Amino acid sequence: MKRRVVITGMGAITPYGTDLEKIWENLINGISAIDYITSFDTKNLKVKIAGEVKDFDPNNFMEKKDVRRTARFAQMGLAAAKLAIKDAYLEKNLSDEDRDDVGVVVGSAVGGIDSTEDAFKTMYKKGPHWISPFFSSSSLLNMASFHVARNFKFRGPNVTPVTACSTGTQAVGMAALMIANREADVIIAGGAESVINEFGIAGFAASGAFSSRNNDPKGASRPFDKDRDGFVVSEGAGILVLENYERAINRGAKIYSEIIGFGNSSDALHITSPDPEGTAAAKAVKIALKMAKILPDEVDYINAHGTATRKNDPMETNAIKLVFKDYAYKVGISSTKSMLGHSFAATGAQEIIISSLAIRDNIILPTINLNNPDPECDLDYTPNIARKRNIDIVVCTAEIIFFLSEKEKV
Repeated sequence: MKRRVVITGMGAITPYGTDLEKIWENLINGISAIDYITSFDTKNLKVKIAGEVKDFDPNNFMEKKDVRRTARFAQMGLAAAKLAIKDAYLEKNLSDEDRDDVGVVVGSAVGGIDSTEDAFKTMYKKGPHWISPFFSSSSLLNMASFHVARNFKFRGPNVTPVTACSTGTQAVGMAALMIANREADVIIAGGAESVINEFGIAGFAASGAFSSRNNDPKGASRPFDKDRDGFVVSEGAGILVLENYERAINRGAKIYSEIIGFGNSSDALHITSPDPEGTAAAKAVKIALKMAKILPDEVDYINAHGTATRKNDPMETNAIKLVFKDYAYKVGISSTKSMLGHSFAATGAQEIIISSLAIRDNIILPTINLNNPDPECDLDYTPNIARKRNIDIVVCTAEIIFFLSEKEKV
């Protein structure tokens, strides 16, 4: 990294709510955010559970006219950005000229799928002339980035990564590299997603990736457990304020953690199935470690991708072993998707937020519902109960993108 990059603000929209300390408390206590879907009738769907954000009111974050014209994922992205910027005390420290050097990198895997569903239903029932003129723009994946930039007049780089489950992690990693390379001084980075509607649930359920444990919502997400049967979808947003270290120090900003490495690779194998050996994932983490100039046994905690799919969890276990060798059995690992579910683009950014709080409080979060460990997943995945442990360096994983964060030392 050419310039040091730190996290100075964090905002999240989650099924637990938006208060970071309450989110953190729920995670420490192993409380599942998964429940029955209530926003629409699921009687004709195979999957009836999800991590819904039930108390989100976009009118608290946007003008009424913009709410009508904006897909839910972008509403959540803007809301989380406002929370992160407030948390960083950033706006009062920005002149109009400064805003030329503030960028936005907010990704989405699916974008405005709710807008697409509404347009389809309207066309089917009434005909194409009744489709909203705002449909095409609201469904675009870059709308979260756009609304953040427009709302705050940030005129720096504006990018929307789209890399499925790893989108949020990709966004933060890209943003860190951009700051390190002097493309911007500050970047608002993360991901936003909302696929909890009939169209989204039916489509992804058809792929067989979702858990069908409808009779046990709280126990449905079971990463690394032998009885796992797929992931549980969630929704929300995770946004971070990334800042050049010297700028943050000069303005007296609080610093959650420092980004010290980022790795990126692809196994180029299959549209949904990873390489079972985990070689591409291992390559990505090696790149991140090399960039950070640290050894594998200096890592204190791994926030795993841990989706609870049949193929991901053994692959991820293999990847960790390839990189960390014997130390793989000693390092603390957990999957917070066991509690929060999988919110696609939002999840990687949320896990970076969570990992920064883990660094702050020296706590390894639990993997709940891990009652019957899979013999193929034989590492220490912190079953069911959080642990105190000194944490200076964390690896956050998302498919084949790895991210390193370190306790900031002044």
